[in-house]
Amino acid sequence: MDITLLGHFVAAAEAPDFARAAQALGVSRDTLSASVKQVEAELGYALFDRSAESTMLTEIGIAFLADARLELAHAAGRGSQPGATGGSGGGKAKANKGRGRAPAVKGQPKLGKKRQSR
Repeated sequence: MDITLLGHFVAAAEAPDFARAAQALGVSRDTLSASVKQVEAELGYALFDRSAESTMLTEIGIAFLADARLELAHAAGRGSQPGATGGSGGGKAKANKGRGRAPAVKGQPKLGKKRQSR
């Protein structure tokens, strides 16, 4: 399951209502609601009692909240370790800034080579 969706679910479960959870996350209320519905669809269970005035978890939602918190903590631990993302190492990728490389032609001056200025 996507970590972002789990984060949205945990924020919605801990906040008094979806509007405040969405504001804390910096997303719209509709986005948060769609994320929670997607989590519910993946699990096949209703996690929130929609008939209540405020955010109320179902029994399954309470049990899943503990698992979601554990998974988020585990994911945060993996992300803070160097090399955990599977990359080959640090450093930035070199960008050519939109200029294509012209093929080198023997006997012609190199294009783009200019004297270095200070």
